[in-house]
Amino acid sequence: MSILSRLFVLVAMLVSVACSKFEDATLSAAVNGKVDAAVPERAAIEYNPDRNLLWGDLHVHTALSYDAFTVGTRAMPDDAYTYMKGGTIQHAFGYPIRAHTPLDFGAVTDHVEYLGVPRYLAGEDRDALDQQAIALLKEGSALKYSAYYLYRIFTQMASAETREETFGRDDLRGVSESAWQEIVDAAERHNHPGHFTTFIAYEWSSMPNERNLHRNVIYESTNVPDFPFSSRDSENPEDLWRALDKQRAAGMSVLAIPHNGNVSGGLMYSDRTFDGEPLTADYAAMRNRNEPLTEIFQIKGSSETHPQLSPKDPFAGFEIMDTIMSTRGEPSQPRGSYARDALRTGLEFAHSEQFNPYRFGVIGSSDSHNASSPVEEDNYHGKLPLLDGTPAQRSGQAFVSDRIAPMKAYGAAGLVAVWAEENTREAIFRAMQRKETYATSGPRIVLRFFAGWGYSQLQLEPGWLAAAYAGGVPMGGTLTAAEDGSPTFVVVASRDPIGANLDRLQIIKVWVDSDGRSQEKVIDVAASDNRMSAGGSAGLPAVGSTVDVDQAAYSNTIGSPELTVIWKDPEYDPSQEALYYARAIEIPTPRYSTYDAKAMSVEAPEPTAIQERAVSSAIWIAPTG
Repeated sequence: MSILSRLFVLVAMLVSVACSKFEDATLSAAVNGKVDAAVPERAAIEYNPDRNLLWGDLHVHTALSYDAFTVGTRAMPDDAYTYMKGGTIQHAFGYPIRAHTPLDFGAVTDHVEYLGVPRYLAGEDRDALDQQAIALLKEGSALKYSAYYLYRIFTQMASAETREETFGRDDLRGVSESAWQEIVDAAERHNHPGHFTTFIAYEWSSMPNERNLHRNVIYESTNVPDFPFSSRDSENPEDLWRALDKQRAAGMSVLAIPHNGNVSGGLMYSDRTFDGEPLTADYAAMRNRNEPLTEIFQIKGSSETHPQLSPKDPFAGFEIMDTIMSTRGEPSQPRGSYARDALRTGLEFAHSEQFNPYRFGVIGSSDSHNASSPVEEDNYHGKLPLLDGTPAQRSGQAFVSDRIAPMKAYGAAGLVAVWAEENTREAIFRAMQRKETYATSGPRIVLRFFAGWGYSQLQLEPGWLAAAYAGGVPMGGTLTAAEDGSPTFVVVASRDPIGANLDRLQIIKVWVDSDGRSQEKVIDVAASDNRMSAGGSAGLPAVGSTVDVDQAAYSNTIGSPELTVIWKDPEYDPSQEALYYARAIEIPTPRYSTYDAKAMSVEAPEPTAIQERAVSSAIWIAPTG
């Protein structure tokens, strides 16, 4: 459809509706000019051989990303690191934003395709806020704001073809190279070993047939390429891995982290190559070498599992976004799109072909396009300013029709947790390579997961961690099976210090049966409020809910601040390919959309509450023989 035709449809739709005024509470706090960016002082994290828990976000975009800039973001990499360190920055709509708790590490991952070009083409207006959008939101007319929003969509947010023609001009190559240097320099300015760690990084944004195959590429040090390999060089992930292999051979320590398999249409974790060929041992080795991790929680939905893939998992439907990111909104095929399904596929290959293409750990990160990490439900400020930067936009009050409302499937997620000896690039990067990481949907739930054969005398008392490392492996590790019964699994979890109590601990088991087919089972291994003994054959009773939807509040009068368990699998079979991972579930709490509804004095949409969670990297059990 041409722009003229689209504008005709827009006018016809807008003249047929009327809308009452709304008052966007967030903009009453708007400021003009610079925000005080002072960062709170933090003591250095000391070296710990039993590992420190460090929190980070490895997926943040700034005004150097073409999509972020065209929807109003003006903040730069320096601003992003200021926010991560606990400082206050200015949102694209003028109001101040600040996290409740600082992060320990982070990375700016701007799209390398057309890097910095839209900002350059904006000329003198490159740092100016979108005052017309702000004024229309303050005016409170859904009719006027919808018209402006759609005008921007149809005329200023260029199509892929227009981007290729305009942004991809060879004479603008120097603009992108300069923007890449700005990313490198900002990471160096803000890297403070022991206090806060930065990584030089970018996003490779392959989108064949609107199927998401994006990866964030993370470098350990300042030894980085003059300019990154982009999807304009190739949309094939295997070509990206070959480029990273060459960089590694040249002394660059690097890894790639895929994200949003949930909207890949089955391509992210397929049982075929990008070109449709059978997988090989060389393919598996190259993929595992380059991609030791995958991102399963972020703003654009969860990629852990899907109800269609895990119908017996009562918690499988968490923050599901399963439509392709296109104007058609077609469904994304679940098979090949979710991490647990990929882990199952990997075990089937290991059983039948003696290689496993999917031996990855897990992380969460935000994918914010606001130069921030909007992962706190009660402090959420959206991902894309023009679409969801205020409660009026997110609740639909700023739009005349749900047909043009922002993506309500967006959620406030997530974070990456790593267990590392110290807060430095080297230590955190090593933790990521060995997969001693886990993902949370936002809260800072503490989670430890071990398995071992040497735990017969293990007690969860002071000094147990040294014994756990000595007698087994942590999350991300591999054990070789033994004939004399199940390994011992240890799960220890505690709540976010400023968050909700825990509902339960689960272990998810994946294995391959004698017919070569993968199976899965979700096992409740610990629960709050003495519910394990009360469950019986009927299963574990629900924890209940204290959520007050009207007040967007909850209380910690149910649940437990800490849950621990030492567990053995009564159905363990040493001859089977198998893996186990841990999941900690919170009690119900209000979703960000419930907080928005209270701010706008409107009815909260479903779901009004969610059960946030932490998911560990797996531990693999190599079968006997």
